[in-house]
Amino acid sequence: MGNPLKVLHVVVNMNRGGAETLIMNLYRNIDRSKVQFDFLTCKPGAFDEEIIKMGGKIHRISYVSEVGHFKYIRELNQFFSTHKEYKIVHSHMDKMSGFVLRSAKKAGIPIRISHSHNTQSEGGVAIRTYKWFAGKLIIPNATTFFACSNYAAKWLFHAKYSDTHILKNGIEYEKFAFSNEVRKEVREELKLSNKSIVLGHVGRFAHQKNHSFLIDVFEELSKKNEDAVLLLIGDGPLRKEIEAKVQNLKLEEKVTFLGIRSDINRILQAMDIFVFPSLHEGLPVSLIEAQGAGVPCLISDRVSLEVDLGMDLVDYAPLDDKAVWMDMVKRISSKRISRTNAQESLIEQGYDITATANKIEDFYLTISG
Repeated sequence: MGNPLKVLHVVVNMNRGGAETLIMNLYRNIDRSKVQFDFLTCKPGAFDEEIIKMGGKIHRISYVSEVGHFKYIRELNQFFSTHKEYKIVHSHMDKMSGFVLRSAKKAGIPIRISHSHNTQSEGGVAIRTYKWFAGKLIIPNATTFFACSNYAAKWLFHAKYSDTHILKNGIEYEKFAFSNEVRKEVREELKLSNKSIVLGHVGRFAHQKNHSFLIDVFEELSKKNEDAVLLLIGDGPLRKEIEAKVQNLKLEEKVTFLGIRSDINRILQAMDIFVFPSLHEGLPVSLIEAQGAGVPCLISDRVSLEVDLGMDLVDYAPLDDKAVWMDMVKRISSKRISRTNAQESLIEQGYDITATANKIEDFYLTISG
């Protein structure tokens, strides 16, 4: 057996975001004697230790916002010209992949993948303009296009949309299967009573995730239902702002900030409703995980319909009407939900990570052949 094929994944950092969770799920489930993942990152991340344990290398360069455009491009060019061992570069930076793939092409790296995980750029006008410019470089410099959903493919690749491989955000469904014992355990750990109606959200504290709206809805809800509590999992630039809002509204007793967790599969068991008011999304892994745990999901109508696994667990609501969210929370919490096993639906809809990992492994080995 020769050495495994090395694939370089390019991300800002390997924290517990949706794209990064997918990459780790793939990494754990591919045959690492055949394919090995290495990473080009700009910042330390929560998964770094696990990556190194599994035999992956983590390379680091400065991020554009720290050193400016020209130094960033220089570092990219320098990295690729000195790391010719990679035949495949797989970039997960949305529009910023344009710069990455241009440098990789310049260095003669033959297979250059752009992977879309979103449907909109973040940031103010200047940042979005910069990203638009970067995005223009994707089509001329990528050899292959991947996306988590049709929406995400259309957004990033436009005319190349029909050439895009849709790679579903598969999960390790056994870890998420509902368990009454785990539900009781977690609710005890988090000091949640049996009467509590537990709303939960998993996501980075960033504009896209719309936490401020969620807190507004929850404030109204807690006036009408004193048993309502809200669990917020994640971290990010807006966390302090949201914590201050919760304090100002005197909701500290009802809203728990759990930070970054490695046991989301357990915490989902304790929830009664998963709330997700995002302004835009590609195809969120967290929503697949929530359905995998049998949790009813109330999500914004800006999220792709492709995320609904057909298990009668997903309700959509408009972001311009908080009253609708309130009514739907009431309606969902009054329904007796039987937390059935989602395994069949996940496999049927293509969200079993084993199948996804086999697909990407075959792709890498065939294309590099």
